[in-house]
This record gives sequence, C-alpha cells and structure tokens, in this order.
Amino acid sequence: MTDMAACINKLTIDGFADQFKVEKGKLRSMDDKKSFKPKDIKVANFYRFEGISNPDDMAILYAIETSDGHKGTLVDAYGRYSDDDIERFMRDVEVKKQVN
Repeated sequence: MTDMAACINKLTIDGFADQFKVEKGKLRSMDDKKSFKPKDIKVANFYRFEGISNPDDMAILYAIETSDGHKGTLVDAYGRYSDDDIERFMRDVEVKKQVN
C-alpha cells in the first residue's frame, strides 16, 4: 500500500485500532494509557512510505500486538528524521514480517 491513511484504515478494520506512542522507554496506549516494555510486544507487520514530491518525507507504520491483546499502530518518521526514542525502543522488539 502506498497511502498511509488507507493502510491505517485497513489495519483498524483488521483490529489494530489502538494508537501507540513511545514515552520514557515504554510503548504507551493512547486509549487506556497502559504501557508496555519491548518484551511485551511484537510487530505483526510494518509498512514504509515515501513522499511523492520529497524523498525525505519518509515514514514507517508499525502494526503492533501486545502480550495482553492490545492491537494498534505506531508511526515514526524514517531515516534522518526518525524519533530517537522510538528507534531505541524498537531495536528490542520482535518483528514478524514486512509487506510493502
């Protein structure tokens, strides 16, 4: 998929409805504020997107499953604009597969 909004919509339909952010070294649910360590999550899939007019407009979308059944997404810039906290956190997370 090339359109991030369409991909997020599809993932939401597939049950990945929660939204996550990385905060203080943990993944936090934006819905119920529960937090998870890297060992408590796995990436079911991830998608990379590149801006049409500017190759620097790159992003990565993670479809995440937690050990207690939360399913949601995490978005980060890709490349030089990536969030250092997200990058550090994701180094220790299990990644299952990638679909472009």
